[in-house]
Amino acid sequence: MPEVYHALGLNMHQPLGNLIALHNSPERWEARQILWCYDRPTRMLEGYEDVARLHLDFSGTLLKQLEDPGVRETFADVVHIADFLDRYRRSNIEFLGTGLYHPVYPLIPPSDWDTQTAWWLGLGRHLLGRDQFPGFWPPEMGFCMEMIPSLARHGYQYVIVDCWYIKPKRPMRWEELRYRPYLARYDGAEIIIVPRDRELSNAQLAGLDPGWFEYEVQQRTKHCDFPALITTWSDGENGGWFRITRVESGFWGYFYRPLLDRYRAGTLGFTPIHISEFLKKYPPAEEVEIHRGAWNTGHHWGGDFTQWTGSLLQKKGWDEIRNASAYYQQVKRAFDQRQLGGDGAEVRQLITGAYERILTAETSCNFYWGSRWVHRSFDELEQAYHLLDTAMAKLK
Repeated sequence: MPEVYHALGLNMHQPLGNLIALHNSPERWEARQILWCYDRPTRMLEGYEDVARLHLDFSGTLLKQLEDPGVRETFADVVHIADFLDRYRRSNIEFLGTGLYHPVYPLIPPSDWDTQTAWWLGLGRHLLGRDQFPGFWPPEMGFCMEMIPSLARHGYQYVIVDCWYIKPKRPMRWEELRYRPYLARYDGAEIIIVPRDRELSNAQLAGLDPGWFEYEVQQRTKHCDFPALITTWSDGENGGWFRITRVESGFWGYFYRPLLDRYRAGTLGFTPIHISEFLKKYPPAEEVEIHRGAWNTGHHWGGDFTQWTGSLLQKKGWDEIRNASAYYQQVKRAFDQRQLGGDGAEVRQLITGAYERILTAETSCNFYWGSRWVHRSFDELEQAYHLLDTAMAKLK
């Protein structure tokens, strides 16, 4: 029998300002259910610290809302946000980093990758209480090989990639493509690729029985002649499976805790594990490449990014983001080349403020809903152009 390990992860994300927007809408109850999803994980781990091995990622746009005093006050009668963040800091959860404004990295200018990554790290360290984040969760699972040097510079050891995009350098069996980490290298840098099982992850999101899951894992790994790592990752607050108020009927009470009970009793056919722990035990040696792509959405295949680029307005939005980012680089170079007196701090503030607007415009949610939210990017870019024009005028 092969050694089989399971790494379970949940992606936590909300568009910027969405919690307050829901609170002020007829769907106010939805905001309450979402916040309970963030309060619940550490409570569900209580008493299971010896066997629970959970991974979480929090988008920067969600962390910004959880940090906001106005959000905390608005929902004080629902959850104590500072309290559950403190519980996260004291937990053994393995947190993954991501991009600050939840961008689809392959679609935004590469010159913005480092900032989106570094700014999340500052916020993540502050709110989640970790000095280092071993893994990276690409927003919308959007990944391309060119990202590797940037991720390596920021100290990431591994990145989660959809199993369908593994590009082997030799013929590989079905289970090898899904259940074995690999190395990927680009431009002198390397990172470990951890494949996410797409089908089991979809089941995790939709609702599943622990007995069915155990059987499915056994069937999928029975021909593995190597230590197998099953990685399942889904949204952690979308759908009734996670939001249901009767905990015993949802993900935590019906699936997760019973799974841990079976492991504790010695009847589970695999071992829960943190990804970083697995990689220490079984460091990968074989190299692969990765096809550019994102995860599938409800309507589109992720390999061509159609969900975020399919309409004429979406395409125009990406054009404007590239133009604005290039203009920012131009203004910043002009600022760096000049020796300014008292106006230096003011101009720097204008340029930094403009850049934050551009990074905000890159939020994937602005493009996810067809053409409906693209105006949010245009609004941010309009303000960015105004700030950059003002800064440029002061540099002349």
